[in-house]
Amino acid sequence: MARRIQVLPDVVANQIAAGEVVERPASVVKELVENALDARASRVEVAIERGGKRRIRVSDDGVGMGREDALLCMDRHATSKIAAAGDLQGIRTFGFRGEALPSIAAVSRLTLDTRDAEEEVGTRVLVDGGQINSVEDLPRRRGTTVEVRNLFYNAPARAKFLKSVSAETRVISEAMTGLALANPQVTFMLTSDDRSLLDLPAVDDAAARVGQVWGADQSSTLILASHSENGFDLKGLVQRPDAAKPGVRRSYLFVNGRPFRAPQLVKAAERGYRTTIPEGVRPWMFFYLQVPKGHVDVNVHPAKAEVRFKEWPLIEMLVEDAVRSALEGEESSATFDTQLAAPPLVVREGSTGPVAPSPDTQMALFMAGAEVPHEAEDPNGAAAAPELEPGATRARLWQVLHTYILAETRDGILIVDQHSAHERVLFQRLMDSFERGGEVGQRLLFPLTIRLTQTEVEAVVDLEGLLERAGFEVEPFGGDTVIVHAVPNPHRYFDAERAFREMIEELTHGSELVRSAKNQHERIAMTFACKGAIKAGQKLSGAEMQELFDELFATDLPHHDVHGRPTIVRLSKGELARKFGRT
Repeated sequence: MARRIQVLPDVVANQIAAGEVVERPASVVKELVENALDARASRVEVAIERGGKRRIRVSDDGVGMGREDALLCMDRHATSKIAAAGDLQGIRTFGFRGEALPSIAAVSRLTLDTRDAEEEVGTRVLVDGGQINSVEDLPRRRGTTVEVRNLFYNAPARAKFLKSVSAETRVISEAMTGLALANPQVTFMLTSDDRSLLDLPAVDDAAARVGQVWGADQSSTLILASHSENGFDLKGLVQRPDAAKPGVRRSYLFVNGRPFRAPQLVKAAERGYRTTIPEGVRPWMFFYLQVPKGHVDVNVHPAKAEVRFKEWPLIEMLVEDAVRSALEGEESSATFDTQLAAPPLVVREGSTGPVAPSPDTQMALFMAGAEVPHEAEDPNGAAAAPELEPGATRARLWQVLHTYILAETRDGILIVDQHSAHERVLFQRLMDSFERGGEVGQRLLFPLTIRLTQTEVEAVVDLEGLLERAGFEVEPFGGDTVIVHAVPNPHRYFDAERAFREMIEELTHGSELVRSAKNQHERIAMTFACKGAIKAGQKLSGAEMQELFDELFATDLPHHDVHGRPTIVRLSKGELARKFGRT
C-alpha cells in the first residue's frame, strides 16, 4: 500500500506557521520591532505604505548580525534567545520561538540588511516567498533593516481578509504605542505613506511617554500606583477619578516588559476604583508588573498577546490594592491647577541619563533598586491630613455659601464640599460598624408612622435585619404602613423621616448608586450616607467644620464621595501665583 503520510516542504510549513504568527500587517510590525528591542536598539524607525499591505520597513541601531546569523535566522526555530526547554521559565526577551522571520518571509518579498560591530561590511539577504534568492555584501552602519513588500502576495485567501488601509494603519499604530510605552528610553518613529504618525524621542519614564502620545493634559491626570507582595511588584499610572470619563479607555498591561492582554486585570482595577467613580466611567490605567522566574508563562498564544500566571488571585489582588492605595493619597483629589507636576520619576540609581534597555530593564518604572514615594500615613492607617502652616495646630476653616469649607494648608487652599465630605464619613463609619455587628439606633419617644408603596414595604421587610444594623428599628404595621422605633443620629440636623423615605425609595427602585455597590451592606451604607449627610446650604459652626474636616481625613478615601464626585478640590499657591502673574 502506498504511503499516505509525507513531510511537508519547508516552504509549505512556513506558510502554515505564518497563518498563526502573521495575522495582518500589524503582526509583522510587532514581531520586527520586538526583534529590534531584543537587539538592544535605542532607536526604532517604522515606515509603512498602504497600511502595511504594500510595504513595511523597520530599521534599528541594535547589535546587528553577521552573515552566518543573517542566513540562519531565516530557518524555522533558529533563535539566539533560548537554548533549552528550561529557558522558557525565565524568558526576558520578546522573541524566543525563532518563527517570526521565516513566517513573514514565507508570505512576502523580504529584504534583510544587517551588520554587526565585528564585520567590516554588512549583509543583504533577499527572500521571495520563503526562498532565499541572493546574498550579497552591503555597506551600512551597525544595526538591522527589514523591508517587507507585498504581504500575502502568494496567499490571496489571507490577503482578502485584511481590513481597509486606515483600519490596518490604526492597528499598527496601536501596536507601536504599546511597545513605546513599555520602552520609554527608546526612540520610536512611525510614518505612513510619508506622513508622521508617531515621533517619540527617548524619555526617562512612562508618564512622560504618555504625555508624548496623548498630550500633557492627559498625563497630568495620572497618579502613581504601586503594590508589592511575595516578590511580585506592581507599579503603574492610574487616572484621577475626577478626570476619568465615559467612552474610550486607555489600558495597557506589561509583565516583565512584555505587553499583554488580560481583561480580568482591568476588572480588578475597576474594583479598586469602587465608590470613587460613577458607573460607566472608564479611567485610564497603565500597569507594569514584575514577577519572579517561573511564575508566568508567555508561551500560550501564537502572537504572545496573552500570558498565564501561576497565581492569578495574587496578581488581581496586587492590581486592586495598588489602585485603592493610590486613591487614598492627596494626589488623587480634584484640582484647579492647570500646570501639574508629573508623577514622580523612577530612574536607575546613579544614572546620569537614559539607559539603553536590556532584557531586565525595559520598563521605566522598574529600574533596579529605585524607591517609589508613598503617601504618608498615620499610625492607624488613615490617609495623612494636609500639612498646615508652620506653627498651626488646627486648620483655619471658613464656610462659603453655606456649602463649601475652605482650609489653608502649607501648599495652598483646599475647598471641601461639606455634603460630599460627610457622605464619605458616614459611609466609612457604617461600613466599619457593620464589621463590628452594627449601629445602635436612638429610640424615639414618638415613633414615626410612615406610609409607603406596597413594593417599598416588601423591601423594608426584606432588609429589616440590615436596616436595624444601620440604626433603623422598623416594624411593619399592616397594609402600606411601617413604624420606625429607632433611628441613627449622625448629626444634629438629621431629618430621620426624610432620610428613611429617600433611602427606601432608592433601594426599592434602584439607581446608579445602588447598582454600583458590591453587596447589600454596601448598598445600605451608600444610600444612608447619601440621604443622611449634612446638606448643601446648611450653616455650620466652627467646631462642626473642624469635626467634619478631622473625620474626613480619618477615612480611607477622603478625596472622593460615594457617588464618585470629589470631596475636595485643591488650589495650590503656585497656581494662585500664576493667575495673579506672580510667576
